[in-house]
Amino acid sequence: MQKPAVRKKKPLGTKSLQPSAAAYPAQAEEFKRRMAGVLPKGFSKVVAETLAATHAKAETVASRKASQLALEAFTAALPELLGGSADLTGSNLTNTKSTPALRIDLAGDVKRDAEGKLGRHINYGVREFGMAAIMNGVVLHGGFIPYGGTFLTFSDYSRNAIRMAALMKQRVIHVFTHDSIGLGEDGPTHQSVEHAASLRLIPNLDVWRPADTLETAIAWATALANKNKPTALLLSRQNLPYLPKQTADNIDKGAYVLSEPEHIGVKRKAQIVLMASGSEVGLALDAQKLLASQKIAARVVSVPSTTTFDRQTAVYKALVLPANLPRVAVEMGVTDGWWKYGCAAVVGLDTYGESAPAPVLFKHFGFTAQNVADTACAVLAKRV
Repeated sequence: MQKPAVRKKKPLGTKSLQPSAAAYPAQAEEFKRRMAGVLPKGFSKVVAETLAATHAKAETVASRKASQLALEAFTAALPELLGGSADLTGSNLTNTKSTPALRIDLAGDVKRDAEGKLGRHINYGVREFGMAAIMNGVVLHGGFIPYGGTFLTFSDYSRNAIRMAALMKQRVIHVFTHDSIGLGEDGPTHQSVEHAASLRLIPNLDVWRPADTLETAIAWATALANKNKPTALLLSRQNLPYLPKQTADNIDKGAYVLSEPEHIGVKRKAQIVLMASGSEVGLALDAQKLLASQKIAARVVSVPSTTTFDRQTAVYKALVLPANLPRVAVEMGVTDGWWKYGCAAVVGLDTYGESAPAPVLFKHFGFTAQNVADTACAVLAKRV
């Protein structure tokens, strides 16, 4: 019996592209670049300039605002970025000057705005799973890098679609704001506690919880470069100070030494390591100063991405977290994920939050520089 002929599939868009490629060579190359998921040749320069400008400004803003600042530069340089939010655009800050709202007329055609721009920001409505699933479909189609925002606590609704993006190795970017009890008066229903730890457990999902504008811009740049994995960006509602960095070279490794004790006048080697992510990094720096006043030398390590740090070499990990130093981790969330780093103590939250102003909640749950310093002192006392 003769086998049926096998028809070879042509690459997507080949048939429709060929007749016009000669007439519009630049557009044809741009189409092929976007369908291949390759970033523009000059984008690395855009990233470098954005990071330099961010460092120079050293702004104190919420990391959700820091995300929008980075997006202003990146959406202007990347026409394939397609944003959106699940009815929380004003809170997630996922819109930019380059991304007017996507509007479709009755004929199904995309409408241009008053400046003639096509819409690049989707108002998804209150449908987090629908947004995450649509973003998966968009990236599978090709030609776009989709990102969408909601509160971190609502990532539960998106989880199946997030997992599918990770399983399919697709570049989808989830912007999750209001990342802790710092949300305040909305109370425990809206205050994420277990969500960061839960997302970090999903294989092939990069999770970033940046502490300032520079860490946030680097998180975005890394997410855009991650062609074969999705990324979750966990961002604060409250303002975060710009961190006084000795170097920014290793931020993209997921964890780095932010401050050594000699940087604040303690002329001795570190006795303990304070690890923290996001909004708690500033807390660790304040605790470092309190410990210094007691002649205790502490190293502060910022950990914006545990999933990225875990992929680093054993040599680098040992440089950041020396084996002979006890470790105390600080994060406004469940403590389970931090014990794997051999911590002697974790200042965390293994319960739900409460409804009150953020500063009141921080004090109530022990997220103060004094409590972190006291915890470090207790750890060192046990080692004597």
